[in-house]
Amino acid sequence: MAVSNLAYAHPGGDLLFSEVSFRISPGQHVGLVGTNGVGKSTLLKILVGELVPDEGEYAVGGLVGYMPQDVGVRDGERTVRGLLLSLTPRAVRQAGESMLALEAQLEAGDPSAGMKLGEAIADWSALGGYELEGQWDAACRRIIRASFAEVAERPARSLSGGERKQLVLDVLFASDAQVLLLDEPDNFLDVPAKLSLERRVRASKKTILMISHDREVLSAAVGTIVTLEGNGAWVHGGSYATYAQAREDRQRRLGDAVKRWHEEERRLFRLMKTFKERARYAPDWAKRADAMESRWRRFRAGGPPPSPVADQAIAVRIRGGDSARVVLDLRSVGIAGLLTPFSEEVHFGERLGVIGPNGSGKSALLHVLAGETVADHGQLRTGPRVSAGLFTQQQLRTDFSGRYVLDIVRTQHGDLQRAMAALARYGLADAARRRYDVLSGGEKARLEVLILELEGHNLLLLDEPTDNLDTDSSEALEKALDSFTGTVVAVSHDRAFLRRLDRFLMVLHDGGVLSFPSYDSALEALVDPAHASEVRLAKLL
Repeated sequence: MAVSNLAYAHPGGDLLFSEVSFRISPGQHVGLVGTNGVGKSTLLKILVGELVPDEGEYAVGGLVGYMPQDVGVRDGERTVRGLLLSLTPRAVRQAGESMLALEAQLEAGDPSAGMKLGEAIADWSALGGYELEGQWDAACRRIIRASFAEVAERPARSLSGGERKQLVLDVLFASDAQVLLLDEPDNFLDVPAKLSLERRVRASKKTILMISHDREVLSAAVGTIVTLEGNGAWVHGGSYATYAQAREDRQRRLGDAVKRWHEEERRLFRLMKTFKERARYAPDWAKRADAMESRWRRFRAGGPPPSPVADQAIAVRIRGGDSARVVLDLRSVGIAGLLTPFSEEVHFGERLGVIGPNGSGKSALLHVLAGETVADHGQLRTGPRVSAGLFTQQQLRTDFSGRYVLDIVRTQHGDLQRAMAALARYGLADAARRRYDVLSGGEKARLEVLILELEGHNLLLLDEPTDNLDTDSSEALEKALDSFTGTVVAVSHDRAFLRRLDRFLMVLHDGGVLSFPSYDSALEALVDPAHASEVRLAKLL
């Protein structure tokens, strides 16, 4: 894969990135990182042919498999079958879509569709369609715990985010694609699924370029990091574990190079002035003075080397406030089909992690705690002076849709200057005049955290808060939560984030809820969920 001097501007005219160049060798596994909104997803869409760059060239080299960030969400009507079909080569996809369309026509009473359907079935079979369905069935049984026939016609959005991602990853890694472009494949995955993804990437012979903000996944899965910046890209030829030091060293070298250029420019300028002064009194110096002036002008015309990229300064100031000692009192709370009744108290100041496999009901529990839905069993009591704010998992805020970012913030900060200052603290000043719907996933996440800050809650209910945040933003949020005066209940699969929490509730697939007093004990249960189920069974007995 080769990328040379790519540039892309928003349809409105704002330049997103320019002068982006890098090479990836066949079989290399590379992580693509950069601040939220810098254009990482856009770059992948260019490489897969969905967007046309304004400048530059690229060559991917080989059959490409692509996972978009919002896989299974963009087309709300797409079924699970349609989602899996969309990942196949064009000929297979066309045969499958033709077969489905003709089946529908035949059922609608069109007798002419019968002959055509037979031909489409033959094409589907010849192209390996039924073998594919066998692979899809195995993946569905493993991931969704249902056969492909049972889920094929369900809307893809009816699956959890983690289930969609795992299904698509399963299909792409088993496909004939030589190159995989994966946009945040680890989002919504639980810890065992992330560990599996890391192993799968490491073992794959495919060329892989993947966007991720998960520090643990980047450290374990890829051996090279490409950093996308507004005015270029640079390559770190090591894992993310050594990236921070490499970036610091690069910034220092760039700063030193700029400093040396300015020193040399001033030296040549002084020499030129000296030679000119001497030429006034000694004509023999005239040629040397002209030559020195030409040398100075040539040096200056080349311009200085690239300056260090200014670090993104995200300043999260979630202050909170006091509340009753018992913030949440759950008494035999249960959710039909998801959680068996359990009791728990959450005290003021606690940092409680809610963990467990995808689809087990963690998000549903958080919505109950936020008062947005009512539990099917038991009672939830919220303590006096408790103000709860909910961070949503997929940043699909219908109340923000169609509105400009600045207007959203001004509902909390009426003053224009204060609203712009708040946006600047979150690195969103440039997005102030954009509509919410066109923001990147990370920008939407930062905006939602900002609104939580401005609303002034003392109970934060966070559903996968770091999934779409770049690493700088994640670390800024983590530091803010450390000093937050209030209580935090967070659903997360981000191991770096989970390490900072106090204790954990693990929601199991069978609806049971286990309590763990530390990160180490919780991680052990996540890695071996069968053992966690045995622990629960032993407690019940």
